Amino acid sequence: MEQGAGNIFYQLIPLIFLFAVFYFLLIRPQKKQQKAHQLMIANLKKNDQVVTSGGIHGTIVAVKDKTFGLRIDEGTKVVVDKNAIAYLKK
Repeated sequence: MEQGAGNIFYQLIPLIFLFAVFYFLLIRPQKKQQKAHQLMIANLKKNDQVVTSGGIHGTIVAVKDKTFGLRIDEGTKVVVDKNAIAYLKK
C-alpha cells in the first residue's frame, strides 16, 4: 500500500511545479500591476491630464465616486468610468 501512495506523490510534483511557475510568472505580476493601477486611479485629481483605455486624451474636470468628468476639447466634456483611465500623462 505504501508504494501506491508514494507513486501518487511523485505524480503530483510536476503539477505543483507547474502551478508555482504560473504563479510567479503570470499571477503575481498581474496582481502587482493591478494594485499599481488602482493606486494611480485613487490619486487622480482635478486638472490631471489622462489617457483613457480607448485612447481619448483629456483633462479631469470633475471627480465623483465611480466616474471622472473629462474635458477633451474646448466646450466638449465626457463622463468616463474610473476604470477606463489607462494612465496619467506626464
